[in-house]
Amino acid sequence: MSRFIKLGAGALLAVAAAAALAGPLTNLGRSATPKEVQAWDIDVRPDFKGLPKGSGSVSKGQAVWEGKCASCHGTFGESNEVFTPLVGGTTPDDIKAGRVAALVNGRQPQKTTLMKVATVSTLWDYINRAMPWTAPKSLTTDEVYAVTAYLLNMGEIVPEDFVLSDSTIAEAQQRMPNRNGMVSKHGMWDVKGKPDVRSVACMKDCKVDPAPRSTLPEAARNAHGNLALQTRGFGATRGVDTTVPAASTRGAAPAAPAAAVPAAQASVPTALLQANACLACHAVDNKVMGPAFAAVRAKYKDDPGAAAHLAASIRNGSTGKWGAIPMPAQAHVKDEDLKVLVGWILAPQ
Repeated sequence: MSRFIKLGAGALLAVAAAAALAGPLTNLGRSATPKEVQAWDIDVRPDFKGLPKGSGSVSKGQAVWEGKCASCHGTFGESNEVFTPLVGGTTPDDIKAGRVAALVNGRQPQKTTLMKVATVSTLWDYINRAMPWTAPKSLTTDEVYAVTAYLLNMGEIVPEDFVLSDSTIAEAQQRMPNRNGMVSKHGMWDVKGKPDVRSVACMKDCKVDPAPRSTLPEAARNAHGNLALQTRGFGATRGVDTTVPAASTRGAAPAAPAAAVPAAQASVPTALLQANACLACHAVDNKVMGPAFAAVRAKYKDDPGAAAHLAASIRNGSTGKWGAIPMPAQAHVKDEDLKVLVGWILAPQ
């Protein structure tokens, strides 16, 4: 670490010296406006710096949860069908001690979120940034407080009448079951801490391993549909085109770009599907989390009322038609986009 710091400091001094010789630098952009800084600086620290003012009750959080969270996480945060459980594995003794015993004795076979997380700020920050899955950052500040309060209540960390706010969150923090479980004596937390790994920095003529360290078996590569099409329309797009073979070595030509669409799927309204997060749960020809669009088309091809029925199911959500996993309400989809999507799903191919 110190070697890199010295190298970085030397590079900065060299740049500064060059700048001084060249004279004052101009046309380097402009200062960020307070509004731009505020939009970027949204993180919440464990000491709650950055936490906005607001509040939300457990009861309000339950209403938001049932409408926007339960379809993936279960009514009581126990679901293991879509994501691993959020709640379970903690005891009143853990809340008193601040250390989850099941993490030490291994009696809980599956680690839940409330077993692992040490700070309420982590829950608040993640929910604020990324939830709900289909429309991240769509919750209001008060709704984030309320959902967090309800999640803590399901874990018996706060009572049913608790109102979580910027002024009461420290009280909730003192009851987190694993609040004393965070390890901080390492390089990721403190620059003077012991690093998790050791390596020798190579600056010239470095040896490069030509083969990938880890690959997905070819038989499983496209088992859940093209990953390039299953990205949320929010944030950086990631995902490789799994309809083409993987590159055999790191130096080989890369696979098709992530945004590429196979010729057979050229008619797919990919932009709309990605923008509305449809491809997070569905694929064109095969089942992912929900049914394939082709299967939906086949089921309703002879139903004269299919368009209205399908539009209502998308807009309001539905359950039981394709198995145990419910379809969450997609209230964020624009009316004109909904019409295009339903028309494409039901159109003969």
